[in-house]
Amino acid sequence: MKAQERETLLKALKTRFEKNMHRHEGISWADVRSRLEGDFDALRALGNMEATGGEPDIIGQDRKSGQYVFCDCSAESPSGRRSLCYDGAALESRKEHKPQSSAVEMAAALGIDMLSEEQYRELQKLGEFDTKTSSWVTTPSDVRALGGALFCDRRYGKVFVYHNGAQSYYAARGFRGLLRV
Repeated sequence: MKAQERETLLKALKTRFEKNMHRHEGISWADVRSRLEGDFDALRALGNMEATGGEPDIIGQDRKSGQYVFCDCSAESPSGRRSLCYDGAALESRKEHKPQSSAVEMAAALGIDMLSEEQYRELQKLGEFDTKTSSWVTTPSDVRALGGALFCDRRYGKVFVYHNGAQSYYAARGFRGLLRV
């Protein structure tokens, strides 16, 4: 990442951080910036999150490790990460009309983790996300072994978790990511 790109990203992250202080009370931007400046892998991952429409912001700090937790905080599932089936096996199983990639593969390529159902529910305590879209979440291996995968959304003021065939994909379904720095 070039110096100008890095500064543009840090400026966007700072603006979002200051606009949404309710997501990270007690955390100082100066401390966050200090941690980010030397971590090129984290900056690359955050740049990927930003470039795909995730609008990453800090949603907390891990008490044990001290790591800052960044999460996609876009109102809807990130626009650059939609129309994906769940994982590589699901992508391979499609005989026709294959999507470009899968959520699991794209998350790995971006350098981020997909949200679990628990993390998704925690995010929803900070705002109303996915009121028109939905997001794949990490799926337990026993569900995945049977061909299914889980996704979540928010409707009627409540968070719902659903299942679908892992090979399915929809224009309004993507995934949200998490990064610990």
